[in-house]
Amino acid sequence: MEDYAEYSSVELVRMLGGRFKECRLLANMTQKEVAEMAGLSVLTVHRFENGAVTNISLSTFLLLLKAVGAINDMKEVMPEQPESPYMYRDNSRKIQRVRHKRS
Repeated sequence: MEDYAEYSSVELVRMLGGRFKECRLLANMTQKEVAEMAGLSVLTVHRFENGAVTNISLSTFLLLLKAVGAINDMKEVMPEQPESPYMYRDNSRKIQRVRHKRS
């Protein structure tokens, strides 16, 4: 298993662009078709796939995933976590946020 923590955010975005291109090709779609479905320019799709864009917004990335039918793969990126008994306080209320005690 690869350790992605060692990569910079720029390297990770470039890697995502390359993987997105593979998804697009597997979906048998052109950059123009993806751009039209996502409501983006062909240049945006092209630059993302080729690593020229290193700061793509999350909403743009999600639009691209939807366009190629890969949006359900998001569960691989952020899988749902099982309920933990540590998520509940003594009075059975679920914890909403974590606060650290001030020292």
